[in-house]
Amino acid sequence: MNLKFRFALLFTFFVSIVLAISSITIYFLYESYRESQFLERVKTEGQQFHNISSLLTRPEGGTTQVLNNILHYSTVFDERIIILDSTGQLISKVPDTMHFSLKPAYLKNIKEQKEYAWFSENNYQFVGVVLEEDNRILVAAGYDKTGFEKSSKLRLILIFVFIGAMLITAFLAFFFVRQAFMPLTRLSMQMNRTTFQNLAHRIAVTDEDNEINDIARNFNNMLERLGRAFEFQKSFVYHASHELRTPLATMLSQTELALGKQMTDAEYKKVLHSLKEDQQEMIELTNSLLTISQVNDGEQVHNWPLLRIDEVLYEAISTSKKMFPDLIANMSFGTMPESDDDFVVRGNESLLKSVFTNLIKNAFLYSIDQKVDITLESDGTVIFVHFDNEGTQLPADEKENIMTPFFRGGNAAKTKGFGLGLAIVHRFVTLHKGTINYTPIANDVNRFTVTLNKASQVQV
Repeated sequence: MNLKFRFALLFTFFVSIVLAISSITIYFLYESYRESQFLERVKTEGQQFHNISSLLTRPEGGTTQVLNNILHYSTVFDERIIILDSTGQLISKVPDTMHFSLKPAYLKNIKEQKEYAWFSENNYQFVGVVLEEDNRILVAAGYDKTGFEKSSKLRLILIFVFIGAMLITAFLAFFFVRQAFMPLTRLSMQMNRTTFQNLAHRIAVTDEDNEINDIARNFNNMLERLGRAFEFQKSFVYHASHELRTPLATMLSQTELALGKQMTDAEYKKVLHSLKEDQQEMIELTNSLLTISQVNDGEQVHNWPLLRIDEVLYEAISTSKKMFPDLIANMSFGTMPESDDDFVVRGNESLLKSVFTNLIKNAFLYSIDQKVDITLESDGTVIFVHFDNEGTQLPADEKENIMTPFFRGGNAAKTKGFGLGLAIVHRFVTLHKGTINYTPIANDVNRFTVTLNKASQVQV
């Protein structure tokens, strides 16, 4: 069952419930009104007998004749009148041929309430009244023929109105639901035309402020993100394949050369050392690729522990010096911390250590004096970590691409690498809701600045 049919069916169902409740309510209200009105008419007719109660002392024939005369002009269909004494014994009845017996419970109710009404099995309505003058009991009865005929007609009218209203409601429901879902239908058709090869296609968005345009805008934004992801994936796969192919081809050529001729032990060792270097490069490249691909972009920062940036920096410097014994790393504070939490952030320690280690390595490899100056400062809400080295500065056209995987600037021609270090840095910093920027400053100094948000509060 599609959504349009379901909405139309639900709307029709709920309207049918409202119509059914309304029709039943109208019918029972009319029935209540009919009963009360007929009771009043029966009571009015009975009151006429109350007004002539003095005639009941005359002979039986005279009383019967008077009652018959009154009944002749009665407006109640098939009216019947019975007069009882205070004990419930019959004194008079009209018509004479009527068979009548009063149940003890009804008699008791009449005496206690002075006026009591009830229905018989054949829908005759009775009302019993205690006469004030002599405590005699007057019982009047009649059949509401006109009222029952009207009730029957009203019942038929309500049934036909209910059926007709349901048919009209169903038609209008399907029509309006179809009209309401028309923008969604067009949106679905446009989405269906969007494919992997056609991610540039966008859904038209109008100036109207409604849910359909919100969906269209969100879908277009999703296409933008998917397009960037696919482009990154294509570029990543292409460059990864290219970078892996080079050392593999070198290893293969060296192996074939070694197998193709007789070599001395020294020559074999030289080939093996060369193969070992190529293998180490492949391991480093593979680890870098795995690092970029495995980190979860959706990891929640607020679940990370509190870290002191200066302590993470000291660990990164220590690790870097083990890798590069000639490294000269100087760390200083641009602003002295006013409190212990001025340089505290929420983060992943291993990721931040990888960020700082890669930046130190990058500054060391592309410096002219193997020296890196690290400056840590804070403005109270944001923490800045500057990595400065003296070396060849990047031209403007290369600055925009240095965070792209496998991109290497013109100053990297004589340095081994894969162009993945800064890509890893950018990815990890972005995960921490921070930024990484490159700025060339005076005296041929290159500066990379990592900006991180200070933790809002220290949790114990």
